[in-house]
Amino acid sequence: MLFLRSLAFNILFYSFLTCILLLGLPALMFHRKYVFTVARIWCDGSLWLLKHIVGLDVEFRGTENIPTGPCIIAPKHQSVWETFALLRFFSDFTFILKRELTWIPLFGLYVLKAEQIAINRTKGREALAEVAEKSKATLSQGRQIFIFPEGTRRAAGAEPNYKFGVAYLYAQNQVPCLPVALNSGLFWPRRKFLKRPGKVLVEFLPTIPAGLPRDVFLATLQDKIESSTNRLIEESLSDYPELKHR
Repeated sequence: MLFLRSLAFNILFYSFLTCILLLGLPALMFHRKYVFTVARIWCDGSLWLLKHIVGLDVEFRGTENIPTGPCIIAPKHQSVWETFALLRFFSDFTFILKRELTWIPLFGLYVLKAEQIAINRTKGREALAEVAEKSKATLSQGRQIFIFPEGTRRAAGAEPNYKFGVAYLYAQNQVPCLPVALNSGLFWPRRKFLKRPGKVLVEFLPTIPAGLPRDVFLATLQDKIESSTNRLIEESLSDYPELKHR
């Protein structure tokens, strides 16, 4: 049953995304806010599919901590899940993402129209300088910037591997940072076909104010996200003990 539900979800998830990309093409002729409307429809529709096909729900906590105005949003990254599920809370955002995503047919057009920051990760410090320049322009418009502090997905419970890039971005822009803890990897593990029923827990943590030294900021960010993520993992393992044996 788990296999069949996961199969049905995967088919409908990608079919729904394809339909949204096709039906939303007129949005590309207008302001980027219309692209974000398409993105939020994708978010809400995908969460509905997860709930009604897989049996996977979500609980968002700490939404009162979400700031207004420009900020850096730094979520834990365990799954594909958070790449769409967090979008409902932000109206005008930019993801820092690898440039290869702009090459995906149709999807890449939306990425470019929404003025996301696509980088060539092979360029190292040159890429960081490019991110700094583009992020200043983005934040000056009152927008929010998403960056995954570890750069790529990490399995639930894996040792943290925070990168310098998030600290560099924070120091260059002097804006607050919103840490986000979650445990999506328990239910939708990276590079896995099966999606498991239950409830993803997401917690928007109190913001880290602007102005901290880079090393202090990075240590604070990692401590906040990791301690809260571990707590959320333990809570879900207590509620769904079968996850311990998967």
